[in-house]
Amino acid sequence: MGPPTGREVSVPVATARPIALAADERHQLKKMAWGHKTEYRLRLRAQIVLHAAQGLANARIAERVGVHVDTVRRWRGRFAETRVPGLADRKRPGRPPSFTALQAAQITALACQLPAETGVPLSRWSCPELAREAAERGIATFLSASTVRRWLARDALKPWQHRSWIFITDAGFRAKAERVLDLYARTWQGKPLDTDEYVISADEKTSVQARCRCHPTLAPGQARAMRVNHTYGRGGALAYLAAYDVRHAQIFGRTEPRTGIEPFMNLVTQVMAQEPYASAKRVFWIVDNGSSHRGKKATDRLSAAFPNAVMVHTPVHASWLNQVEIYFSVVQRKVVSPNDFTDLAQVRDRLRAFEDRYNATAQPFQWKFTTSDLDDLLARLDRHTADHHDQSSVAPAA
Repeated sequence: MGPPTGREVSVPVATARPIALAADERHQLKKMAWGHKTEYRLRLRAQIVLHAAQGLANARIAERVGVHVDTVRRWRGRFAETRVPGLADRKRPGRPPSFTALQAAQITALACQLPAETGVPLSRWSCPELAREAAERGIATFLSASTVRRWLARDALKPWQHRSWIFITDAGFRAKAERVLDLYARTWQGKPLDTDEYVISADEKTSVQARCRCHPTLAPGQARAMRVNHTYGRGGALAYLAAYDVRHAQIFGRTEPRTGIEPFMNLVTQVMAQEPYASAKRVFWIVDNGSSHRGKKATDRLSAAFPNAVMVHTPVHASWLNQVEIYFSVVQRKVVSPNDFTDLAQVRDRLRAFEDRYNATAQPFQWKFTTSDLDDLLARLDRHTADHHDQSSVAPAA
């Protein structure tokens, strides 16, 4: 070491920036530091700031948290400058987009067209087919199916799916539907129903089959769903007829070899022969337009057999207005599927047992479709029909 020069050079020592927390900041940082849903990186940063607020040195904080001292220094300084928002990652430019907004819009517009309208021999689009069509049209040099799927997801478009529907063909649709909806609201021809007047919803579930599986059905197990053998032997089929008391949520059912006028009248007799329906002032029977109870002849046949019974038909192609269809959907899910019955006798016994189980706990269906909803539906259909007519009336360009 050389001789002293007589002058001492002072080297500046970096001091840790002091941290003082407001009450709301301390509460927010504690939630970040110990919250179960906080990202790990944000948890570490919040812990660093909390330790710094206690007056600990950077080296001591780094030792406690398990990070490098430079990391402590960075987030301590960031918080001192910008407070809690400064603990979040700064925005990064990222990779420049590979596709333009125009290309995404062109793909979306293509997905909103039927393939046949564009000359493509497909019934509906899939994401790979849309990507292929985009390349053929020169929209993009290369486009993956996952990119197309991501663009369509933004607009909730799924062109590979389809739903069937039908135009209203019944000229008296509104009047017939209104009568049914009024009965659900317990009114008839503008007057409220009395306590001794009842509304029955009735229909048939055809072709309930007995399929005897060639191997026994296996119950669910650990990490395994119930297994039903694919091959089966046919044990015949029967018809299940049901009448549903809309107000009291009671089901009356019977099985028959087939549907028809006689089986339906057997169901009516089964209900009308017992109280309180036998002595009721009126019992309204809501039915669809099936061959067993279609038209004026069916109405006259019912009133002749039971003078206090009134048949009310739903509009054509509007069985969804019949509440018993909801019960049939329950039967399909809980009793019939998966179909595994040794013979028709087992089917009958299961259906009867389910009726008892259902009637013991059933509550009336919460029917929410009203006449106001009916008017809205018809208005939408009218607009759709008008738009379709306008489009079809436009002559193609020469």
